[in-house]
Amino acid sequence: MHFFQNHKKSQNGQAIIIVVVFFLLISLTIVIGVMSPVVRETKIAHDFTTSREGYFAAEALNEDIIYRLANNLIVQPAESLTLNGSTATATISDVLGAKQIIVTGNRSNLIRRTKTLLSYSTGSAFFYGVQSGEGGFVMENSSSVKGSLFSNGPVSGSGSSEVQGDVISGGPTGLIDGIHSTSSAYAHTIQNSQIDKDAHYQAISGTLVGGVSYPGSVDQATGTLPISDSEVADWESAAAAGGTISSPCPYRITSNTTIGPKKITCDLEIDGTNIVVNLAGPLWVTGNISFSNSPDIKVSAGLGNKSVVIIADKPTNRLTSSQIEVTNSTEFFGSGFPNSYVLLLSQNNSVETGGSEVAIDVANSTKGALLVYAGHGEIMLQNSVSLKEITAYRIRLKNSTEVIYETGLANLLFSAGPGGGYNIQSWEEIQ
Repeated sequence: MHFFQNHKKSQNGQAIIIVVVFFLLISLTIVIGVMSPVVRETKIAHDFTTSREGYFAAEALNEDIIYRLANNLIVQPAESLTLNGSTATATISDVLGAKQIIVTGNRSNLIRRTKTLLSYSTGSAFFYGVQSGEGGFVMENSSSVKGSLFSNGPVSGSGSSEVQGDVISGGPTGLIDGIHSTSSAYAHTIQNSQIDKDAHYQAISGTLVGGVSYPGSVDQATGTLPISDSEVADWESAAAAGGTISSPCPYRITSNTTIGPKKITCDLEIDGTNIVVNLAGPLWVTGNISFSNSPDIKVSAGLGNKSVVIIADKPTNRLTSSQIEVTNSTEFFGSGFPNSYVLLLSQNNSVETGGSEVAIDVANSTKGALLVYAGHGEIMLQNSVSLKEITAYRIRLKNSTEVIYETGLANLLFSAGPGGGYNIQSWEEIQ
């Protein structure tokens, strides 16, 4: 009897142990089920905090690169940074006219990556097909402008000279004489002209007005030319940064060539039938420049929608040097992207100082994606020339010259240089 009682107690004890074990297993399962998400979330939170350190390193490098680009400091194609145990590496490249920065941040093999696109704005904009300074604007023979014309001086023509846009001659001495405007005219005095739309003036004579006449109108304010001397100096510095060519002199290009940015310390002659000169950056010539015998001048395709400037500027002689001559069917091309042009710029100041030297002379079927600029001198266009914009202290058009303005010139980008700076076009975190 005693044996059976002890055996029964043993069975009861085993049952209790089994119940306790099952209870512990169930409890452990519940605890693990509860703890796993907590552990997982804790690890995620830890990894996120750790990855943020790599992300902050990436952003620090990104901001440093943007700062250096904005201030014309040296930036290598690949940059790196170590910050508090995190590393960041960056690649910088040109993509369709924008500067692309891809930065990878790394902390404990946890990666964060960002991409920034910077667009470059020079601050220079051409709002008129033709703009002249106090030297005024002269249209001879059957020359024409497809776009508006603005001058700080008198605008005079032959009577058959046509402007397909507004004509504005600013200031109290503003004069429009012998011009046919297909739009409106604004000047202190208008005479011997045909204005298809409205006329705004203080005095008028010998003029046919197709729209409304506004006698007693306030004189239009004079304007500044779109490119300053400091901007030209910046372009010159950008060209010189690419190296200097000092011989042979004159420096002649007679075969297919890619050039720029470069400073050339003597006269430059581009002479060769159907040769192609690709411009990879700005050129600064401390002498005269001539184009002859039908060369093709092109902006390199790798520059995207940017334009390139060619400067004639000999600081020690801006009276009889620093001149540009374009003849014999020279043709100019952009990069193949919209709003890409070649800008010819002369710092010759003969006319501004009372002389008669021509700063830029473009003739004989020159055409294409060409802008010409002489802020202190005279530009003469003659003999079936066709280009996109012209700005100078004084401008003279002769013999079927045609200026065809394009609206994209109001937002022109250059391959390097003045004014403006980099603008953040887009920023995003990428995989």
